[in-house]
Amino acid sequence: MEVQGRIKMIGETQTFGSNGFRKREIVVTTEEQYPQHVLVEFIQDKTELLNNYQVGQQVKISINLRGREWVNPQGETKYFNSIQGWRIESLQPEALGNDIPPVPPADAFEPAGDLNEDDHDDLPF
Repeated sequence: MEVQGRIKMIGETQTFGSNGFRKREIVVTTEEQYPQHVLVEFIQDKTELLNNYQVGQQVKISINLRGREWVNPQGETKYFNSIQGWRIESLQPEALGNDIPPVPPADAFEPAGDLNEDDHDDLPF
């Protein structure tokens, strides 16, 4: 699955526990009639994917939905969802210095060179 939008916030990398679990969050605002602010988390080595992005950039993020179950001390079962990113790419054109001039489109057909105006044409137009 994917989510597209403009970066609203990029958090700092956070480290948890003795095993060094790392997490970094990004918020993307979708560009639709009712914009949504979607929190996506990148974990472990994927946190570094966000280093080259800035607030305001348009991006496409490949995501996985994750869900987990937790039983609190009172014995109640709770469910939590998270959106986990695993790839991010810019939707904006590259910097102007790297522009390659556009190539004009090729003609679909070569012009006919052996036309004889006296030949009868049965086409209705």
